[in-house]
Amino acid sequence: MDDEEAPMSNEAPARDIAAEAATALTHLTSAPLTGVWSAPGRVNLIGEHTDYNDGLVLPFAIENRTWCAVSVREDRLVRVYSTFSQETRELSLDGIADAEFDGWSAYVFGVVWALDEQGVDLSGVTGVDLAIASDVPSGAGLSSSAAIECAVATALNELWDLGLDSGQLAKACQRAENVAVGAPTGIMDQTASLRGEQGHAVMLDCENLVSELVPLPLEEEGLTILVMNTHVEHAHATGGYGERRAACERGAEAMGVATLRGLTVSDLPRAQELLDDVTFRRVKHVVTENERVVETAAALRADGPRAIGDLLLASHASMRDDFEISVPELDLAVDTAMAHGAVGARMTGGGFGGSAIAVMPKERLEEASKAVKAAFADAGFTAPSTFTVTPSQGPRRDV
Repeated sequence: MDDEEAPMSNEAPARDIAAEAATALTHLTSAPLTGVWSAPGRVNLIGEHTDYNDGLVLPFAIENRTWCAVSVREDRLVRVYSTFSQETRELSLDGIADAEFDGWSAYVFGVVWALDEQGVDLSGVTGVDLAIASDVPSGAGLSSSAAIECAVATALNELWDLGLDSGQLAKACQRAENVAVGAPTGIMDQTASLRGEQGHAVMLDCENLVSELVPLPLEEEGLTILVMNTHVEHAHATGGYGERRAACERGAEAMGVATLRGLTVSDLPRAQELLDDVTFRRVKHVVTENERVVETAAALRADGPRAIGDLLLASHASMRDDFEISVPELDLAVDTAMAHGAVGARMTGGGFGGSAIAVMPKERLEEASKAVKAAFADAGFTAPSTFTVTPSQGPRRDV
């Protein structure tokens, strides 16, 4: 296997990128390092576009993380620097309520703004210098944005002694993404990052934010999850995602429920009568996807990860045909992985690009990875990146 296909270590990247973040902090200050915190990206095993409909999701945190190195200041400034932009931005805590945000720093400053908006008393806290480094691939559907938000929120929660729990931090991070960044995402990504545990997925009820850990014993079953990044770029802050969300809201209103969580599969015949074809298919995806999440969690508990393949495939078909958020590259990745031994496969993330995942027997991993790259080359597509991910722990202090 070449380097792109090799499984990633849970330990070496943490040491390397934590040090990279600490080194990056020297671009901002010569003051001593206070600490380095990190939070993971996530893969959504199943449950796509259900979160903002108060539905059910089943993501897991991955070993790819974002690190936030911090030095405490004596004034009220918050300054940020990242290894991926090499640009310094700053604002004053005293003007955070009326601040305007743009670019990557909105993910950082937006968290501070959201904490203030939610009534957290920031009047007595001091400023900070923050340096960000990450190995979560951007635009791959692995929630690099939530990893930034959650790393920053975890650091500030400890440094400023805010005493917030994971649910409160998740809400602040989601608010940052919705308002400061302008991406109309649900709360799944932040919750998966903040509540992830090694060897488990997180089943989250987005209506009440109750979560439970579901065993995902891949190693014990001789399995791994192959991520196939198509390098087709998507941007949640632009059209397609917002259009799907608006269709879901129209469907809920027409059906007389607050959100699509209020519907079950038995309501679909009436929905088909009331709704236009496009809106109905959007509603159908969300309603059936909620059911698939429940069935996947039950199958994992009863029979393990080899039992979920058909549910993953049904989820992909629903996103392709009813929600219409797949692209040819994602479909090809799924089909090729299945032809080379995958237990199941689906696109993951918001859609319109990004990544697909496949639950693979380890002995077929190299074969499948090479086959996907060959299939993309034959189709004239941009070469994909392939790598494996493991259900991993949530946020932590590294230094």
